[in-house]
Amino acid sequence: MIEFKDVSKIYDNNVKALSNVNIKIDSGDFVFLVGPSGAGKSTFIKMLLKEVDPTMGEIIVADKELSKVTRKQIPYYRRKIGMVFQDFRLIPTLNVYENVAFAMRVVEASQREIRRRVPMVLSLVGLSHKYKMFPNELSGGEQQRVSLARAIVNNPSVLIADEPTGNLDPETAKEIMGLLEDINRSGTTILMATHAKDIVDNMQKRVIAIDKGMVVRDDRKGMYENEN
Repeated sequence: MIEFKDVSKIYDNNVKALSNVNIKIDSGDFVFLVGPSGAGKSTFIKMLLKEVDPTMGEIIVADKELSKVTRKQIPYYRRKIGMVFQDFRLIPTLNVYENVAFAMRVVEASQREIRRRVPMVLSLVGLSHKYKMFPNELSGGEQQRVSLARAIVNNPSVLIADEPTGNLDPETAKEIMGLLEDINRSGTTILMATHAKDIVDNMQKRVIAIDKGMVVRDDRKGMYENEN
């Protein structure tokens, strides 16, 4: 599903964000991307979204070599990727239903498909009863559930979650992780960047650790920090 082949990224200010990264993530994997601030996690994610290009190397997502994706094709490519952020990024003037439907309108889905799909994903995240409410009427956990619904409504191949539990209390974070596990079980590949040691240690999923732009560890059932 995702492959980095000898990928390096050097920014204009001569900062080396990634150095010779080789990673293969299979379809249906659930992977934690961990490491200290400034390690290169954000650059890794930006490359997957084709917001930045590698200085060297090759990136393949869903059999598509990203260097061959033209600027015009980028919006179509991004439709295959769901994105969840720490700060939710909901549209405050739209209610829950409209926020999720907006993601489908962007990809020009039919009104019929929107009416079918949006209630289904709202039910999945447990928010069917709050579909008319606005973001400022919801708790942080509920807003993140809307964000998750929006990310999966177009049935993406890959879901990227960037610190999705960072603004949530431990109990709510646990609920969100349960939802992510359900989404993963349905076949979606998940890559989650996080500093949440307790979540990583409890989940026992694959852990890819990056430090100073390099992959320093890749454990199939790992902990946040190396036990050795």
